[in-house]
Amino acid sequence: MNKLRIRVLGPVGAEHAGTPLRLSKARHRELLGILVAARGRTVSTRRLIDELWEDAPPGAVGAVRTFIGELRRLLEPDRPPRTPPAVLLTTSDGYALRLSDDDVDLWRVEHRLQSAAGLGLDARERAMTAALEEWRGSPFEEFSTRSWATAERARLAELRAATVEQLASARLELGRPQDVLALLDAHISEHPWREEGWRLLALALYRCARQADALALLSRARSTLRHDLGLDPGAPLAKLEQRILSHDPSLDLGPDDGASLLARTVAAAGRTGERAQLEGVAQLLPVLAVSGSVQLAAEQRMATIAAAEQFGDPELAARVIGGFEVPGSWTRSDNPVQSAAIVDAAVRTLKVLPPRTSARVRARLLATIAMESRGTADRQAEAAEAERIARKLNDPALLCFALSAKYQQTFSTAGLAGVREATGVEIIELAVEAELPTFEIQGRLIRMQALCALDDIDAASREADLIDALAARYDRHLATVFTGWFRWTFLQGPLPPDGDEMPGFRTGLPALAKLAAAARNGTELPDGDFGPYEPWVRPLLLVRGGRLVEARAALDILPEPPRDLLFEVSWSLIGLAAIKSGNPTMARRAHAALLPAIGERAAGSAAVDLGPIRLMLA
Repeated sequence: MNKLRIRVLGPVGAEHAGTPLRLSKARHRELLGILVAARGRTVSTRRLIDELWEDAPPGAVGAVRTFIGELRRLLEPDRPPRTPPAVLLTTSDGYALRLSDDDVDLWRVEHRLQSAAGLGLDARERAMTAALEEWRGSPFEEFSTRSWATAERARLAELRAATVEQLASARLELGRPQDVLALLDAHISEHPWREEGWRLLALALYRCARQADALALLSRARSTLRHDLGLDPGAPLAKLEQRILSHDPSLDLGPDDGASLLARTVAAAGRTGERAQLEGVAQLLPVLAVSGSVQLAAEQRMATIAAAEQFGDPELAARVIGGFEVPGSWTRSDNPVQSAAIVDAAVRTLKVLPPRTSARVRARLLATIAMESRGTADRQAEAAEAERIARKLNDPALLCFALSAKYQQTFSTAGLAGVREATGVEIIELAVEAELPTFEIQGRLIRMQALCALDDIDAASREADLIDALAARYDRHLATVFTGWFRWTFLQGPLPPDGDEMPGFRTGLPALAKLAAAARNGTELPDGDFGPYEPWVRPLLLVRGGRLVEARAALDILPEPPRDLLFEVSWSLIGLAAIKSGNPTMARRAHAALLPAIGERAAGSAAVDLGPIRLMLA
């Protein structure tokens, strides 16, 4: 097998026995590109001169021979002196490459695609996937303005676009619509005039039980074709829209072969390439997370991100990192170390994304950065940019995700419950219209929490009832942990379950809620395991024990509490401890921090309630 490998589907390059060759001269790279484009046929010296120079110098023939000699030595570093070349041959009137199809990425791709036509569905899907993975950028990009490259680049762009659509069609036939979403998302951004891409993506969305998204996409396709490109949409798009509206049974997958849907899907996924498996797992994790397997989803999420980065493909990594569209209703990460690692990966990937990357991919990365930075960093700019992109694209699912990230960043000061309530209302409206039940639940959770801070407990109770109904209908039982805490705190309901999959409700919160209730009712303050809330609770407990000097000292070194759902509660506890221990400096700081929330309750979490803030300020 030849040790030489040549690449042109991206930057022109070569390697020998796995070691990159140093093609430092542009003339060497261009000669190699011209010869590869000739596919082993002879390229005459006259043509090489015409391609390399617009106005050939007097010594052009000699210069070509010099370049060829240098290129030969680079391509065959082990060839003994005075032996004939085996790769770059001299013919009667020019030069030609003698290599197998497998030695050149372009030739390898064309051979694979030609062979795929006679294969079965599974094998054809694998062959097309492998062919597309050969692309590392735009073919012959360095020489895009050269006449020899122009037609070849156009032909290859058409070949790749057609292959993407054929691969999408094959995956739909295999019952893998989720794998089509990521494949075609960037495709329609790069090729908005290709109606088949729009049609296949809409069909994939429909088969993922996202009918509203499918119809919204078809509407966007019509608008793009007609208004942006001046094209009349063809009949296939209109026909698909009518079939979706009428729930045409022929749009669905074929009958069950006896195995469960999940088993058939897993079996099919096991036959895919590593990249396809990775993207399939990444798309499954959000479903696991919102259905209750939070810890498992978190563990596998980090594994998929690490695996995606190993591919060296920033766009793949971006889709994996930003594809975890799980709304966040609690503003403290269960695993801050993991959240920080996800933010680092997202920031790292965002910096190296190529310009062609779709705006959706960028928006998801930005929203992920804002979401995972909750309570630890100011990422309002990233959240705002994700929201701007989502509104421009008129993408309700993306906008819900961006607004969810924006919500996590709406804690810069106390007293912003009204802003968060408005965000919750918009998420609800978007989610209802677009049939996004997970985001509808999240929007109602945000609103329930904000209404508690706004002291409208009746309205919050109505939201809790709606959340429970949605949770039962869509198997989202984790949402009932939030409503259970709300009812225990405000409606004298039973003590809620710990929420095994939600450490934020298991560690520290039960003790904090009981202490807040005692402080509100004027009864003895109970001690307990306050977990991450310990620093802001302990000074008040020191006061309770008569240890005023220690309480004042603890307040003097106390860090500012995290800007999250318990921001007002934490400052209220600090303020009480400062007054009772005689620490006027900290008392003034607490007063200033709480003043913007003078009309609210210290109850924005819907799980801990210290009562009206105006009473504490008084």
